[in-house]
Amino acid sequence: MKRSRNPENVHQPLAPYVHQIEITGPHKWLNLSGQVGMEVDGNVPQNPLEQLKLALENIRRNLESADMEIENITKLVFYLVGDFDAEKRRKIMGEFLGEHLPCMTMIYVVALASPVLKVEIDAWACKAY
Repeated sequence: MKRSRNPENVHQPLAPYVHQIEITGPHKWLNLSGQVGMEVDGNVPQNPLEQLKLALENIRRNLESADMEIENITKLVFYLVGDFDAEKRRKIMGEFLGEHLPCMTMIYVVALASPVLKVEIDAWACKAY
């Protein structure tokens, strides 16, 4: 069964898409649209590292709405614009993931959907019943 939704504790989608699609069966799969560093009210911090923290928080919120946790993440794809301090970026990601090690890809791009956005993260998660 496939269920699409936009959690109330995450900002509204910026275009015609949904934040997540949950697929249930013997395992529940959750695919998230790219999560950006945007508050529920639409505010986007200027600092790219703050955007990274907020995008990760939006992933956590999406997971919670699907009755999942960080440990259910199977893959993250990061799209980053501009220069990110690698040490600070790793620290933020480490605080978010803890001991969990999902598959990960990091891509630097010229731009995202809006010039104010510096981070977008795709996420996949799976939970066995």
